[in-house]
Amino acid sequence: MAESDIKLDLERPARLGFGEAVFCAQKSAGQIGDILAEADRRELPFLLTRLDEATFAALAEDHRRRIDYDPLSGTGFFRFEPREAEAPLVAVVTAGTSDAGAAREAIRTLAFNHLAATAIFDVGVAGLWRLLDRLDEIKRHPVVIAVAGMDAAMPSVLGGLVPGLLIAVPTSTGYGAARGGETAFAAALASCAPGVVVCNIDNGYGAACAAIRSLTAARMITGEG
Repeated sequence: MAESDIKLDLERPARLGFGEAVFCAQKSAGQIGDILAEADRRELPFLLTRLDEATFAALAEDHRRRIDYDPLSGTGFFRFEPREAEAPLVAVVTAGTSDAGAAREAIRTLAFNHLAATAIFDVGVAGLWRLLDRLDEIKRHPVVIAVAGMDAAMPSVLGGLVPGLLIAVPTSTGYGAARGGETAFAAALASCAPGVVVCNIDNGYGAACAAIRSLTAARMITGEG
């Protein structure tokens, strides 16, 4: 890839409040390497998403050793310097452990942008008591990301119980009629709970960005940032 083919969005943090990310699916290790070399030249931190283990292993050793890689979420932090985060403002809640990949993508995206999250996993409606046991904890967060496959019932249940922004992430988890997440996606869109925001299938990254936008808007209203 020629240097002229790489167009980094240098102003995204100032414009939107969160950093640029590299969507690695359908990119070769060579293309990703060229992007990281340009980021390195400009001394920019980068979030990598949808980075599978084979592609990560094919990257140059110098790049690999500087990437904080999480195979479950398929995310990597390049040139990232963590700093102490404030108390968690976002709860990331999953219906099942099979939804953990998309949930971890959301959590890692928030962490890259210096926002802590409370992870509450495996509290789906098949055992409703599990969700109710954690409800008071969930309600303390102004933003809740609800990650669920199958029939995606959990976002609707939470949408009727929590006062904060509810962002649903339907996942591709499920048997035949789940249709790779299309059933969960349609169920979330058709939710009877008013005001549920729905992201694309398995799009934990998009949910985290929506959470960041909402928190940024709240700070603008209150004059805190």
